[in-house]
Amino acid sequence: MVAFSSILAVSTLIASTLAAPLRSSELDRRALPVGITVETARSYLSQLTVDTPSNSPAYKRSYFKLWDTISGHCNTRKVVLIRDGTNVVTDDNCAIVSGSWVSPYDDISITSARGLDIDHLVPLKEAWISGARNWTPDRREQFANELTQPQLVAVTHAINEAKGDKNPANWLPPVDSYKCTYVLAWIQVKYNYGLTVDSNEQAALGSTLDNYC
Repeated sequence: MVAFSSILAVSTLIASTLAAPLRSSELDRRALPVGITVETARSYLSQLTVDTPSNSPAYKRSYFKLWDTISGHCNTRKVVLIRDGTNVVTDDNCAIVSGSWVSPYDDISITSARGLDIDHLVPLKEAWISGARNWTPDRREQFANELTQPQLVAVTHAINEAKGDKNPANWLPPVDSYKCTYVLAWIQVKYNYGLTVDSNEQAALGSTLDNYC
């Protein structure tokens, strides 16, 4: 279950977003919850446990419950679409009627929510092999619906497919200006959820901090 404080915060976010949509120039700052500084990311990265990923028992997407009801008819997916969009209009059932979005990974503008996926920035399988296999079902549900950490972002279906379950050693957003935001968020989520990194991932995160932040 999502904590009451998270529900309250998100309910406030929904109300403020619909009451006063933000300008497109503000989208990059809205796309993820407030993140960490580069200095904090370096500190967190140095503290992450380096370990070999394990897929035993084998990952199943069903181990992570999607999408929780957050407020009224709004579930986690719809909340992210409202948060990440501009001039988003919903009906009484929280279905997205109209709006516009910019997919930050590939900088593509979208005017239909149907063209968007909600990406788990740290993929569910990546979390599983990095320690989530040892979590309780409730903890995995919390991770899959995480709204207070920079873990969920609306992106195009094509870029989400291209990313798949890859970690930053094998995939980074093609938009250079978003690479820093991406690795800061990755490190923040892994640190706050106590997940491990493998050696190649650790090196890639450090290199990206050096070159793009």
